[in-house]
Amino acid sequence: MEQFFAGGHAVDLVLAVLAAEAVILFRRGWSAIDALAMLLPAALILLGLRAALTGAPWIWVALPLALSLPVHLLDLTRRGARRG
Repeated sequence: MEQFFAGGHAVDLVLAVLAAEAVILFRRGWSAIDALAMLLPAALILLGLRAALTGAPWIWVALPLALSLPVHLLDLTRRGARRG
Protein backbone atom coordinates (compact mmCIF):
# COMPACT_ATOMS: atom_id res chain seq x y z
CA MET A 1 0.00 0.00 0.00
CA GLU A 2 2.89 2.34 0.74
CA GLN A 3 4.19 1.92 -2.82
CA PHE A 4 0.68 2.56 -4.16
CA PHE A 5 0.78 6.05 -2.65
CA ALA A 6 4.52 6.76 -2.96
CA GLY A 7 4.50 5.84 -6.64
CA GLY A 8 1.59 8.18 -7.34
CA HIS A 9 -0.78 5.38 -8.35
CA ALA A 10 -3.40 6.51 -5.83
CA VAL A 11 -3.52 9.84 -7.65
CA ASP A 12 -3.77 8.02 -10.97
CA LEU A 13 -6.84 6.21 -9.66
CA VAL A 14 -8.50 9.47 -8.60
CA LEU A 15 -7.66 11.02 -11.99
CA ALA A 16 -9.36 8.06 -13.66
CA VAL A 17 -12.45 8.71 -11.52
CA LEU A 18 -12.37 12.36 -12.64
CA ALA A 19 -12.20 11.21 -16.26
CA ALA A 20 -15.20 8.94 -15.69
CA GLU A 21 -17.05 11.87 -14.14
CA ALA A 22 -16.30 13.94 -17.25
CA VAL A 23 -17.78 11.22 -19.45
CA ILE A 24 -20.90 11.10 -17.28
CA LEU A 25 -21.28 14.88 -17.46
CA PHE A 26 -20.89 14.84 -21.26
CA ARG A 27 -23.58 12.16 -21.53
CA ARG A 28 -25.89 14.23 -19.34
CA GLY A 29 -25.66 17.13 -21.76
CA TRP A 30 -22.93 19.28 -20.23
CA SER A 31 -20.78 21.11 -22.74
CA ALA A 32 -17.14 20.08 -22.86
CA ILE A 33 -16.03 23.53 -21.71
CA ASP A 34 -18.36 23.57 -18.71
CA ALA A 35 -17.37 20.07 -17.59
CA LEU A 36 -13.65 20.66 -18.07
CA ALA A 37 -13.77 24.05 -16.37
CA MET A 38 -15.31 22.38 -13.35
CA LEU A 39 -12.99 19.35 -13.24
CA LEU A 40 -9.69 20.88 -14.36
CA PRO A 41 -8.80 22.60 -11.05
CA ALA A 42 -9.12 19.28 -9.23
CA ALA A 43 -7.05 17.52 -11.88
CA LEU A 44 -4.33 20.16 -11.60
CA ILE A 45 -4.21 19.86 -7.82
CA LEU A 46 -3.97 16.08 -8.17
CA LEU A 47 -1.11 16.43 -10.65
CA GLY A 48 0.72 18.63 -8.14
CA LEU A 49 0.11 16.02 -5.46
CA ARG A 50 1.39 13.26 -7.74
CA ALA A 51 4.53 15.25 -8.46
CA ALA A 52 5.11 15.76 -4.74
CA LEU A 53 4.54 12.09 -3.92
CA THR A 54 6.96 10.92 -6.59
CA GLY A 55 9.73 13.35 -5.66
CA ALA A 56 9.54 15.51 -8.78
CA PRO A 57 11.36 18.87 -8.81
CA TRP A 58 9.52 21.63 -6.97
CA ILE A 59 8.46 23.39 -10.17
CA TRP A 60 6.30 20.38 -11.15
CA VAL A 61 4.60 20.59 -7.77
CA ALA A 62 4.13 24.36 -7.80
CA LEU A 63 3.09 24.87 -11.43
CA PRO A 64 -0.12 22.82 -11.47
CA LEU A 65 -1.07 24.12 -8.03
CA ALA A 66 -0.59 27.71 -9.19
CA LEU A 67 -2.56 27.08 -12.39
CA SER A 68 -5.48 25.57 -10.51
CA LEU A 69 -6.49 28.91 -8.95
CA PRO A 70 -7.03 30.90 -12.16
CA VAL A 71 -8.85 27.97 -13.74
CA HIS A 72 -11.09 27.70 -10.68
CA LEU A 73 -11.78 31.45 -10.75
CA LEU A 74 -12.63 31.19 -14.46
CA ASP A 75 -15.10 28.41 -13.68
CA LEU A 76 -16.71 30.48 -10.91
CA THR A 77 -16.93 33.50 -13.23
CA ARG A 78 -18.58 31.41 -15.95
CA ARG A 79 -21.11 29.98 -13.49
CA GLY A 80 -21.86 33.40 -12.04
CA ALA A 81 -22.41 34.90 -15.49
CA ARG A 82 -24.95 32.18 -16.33
CA ARG A 83 -26.90 32.76 -13.12
CA GLY A 84 -26.92 36.54 -13.37
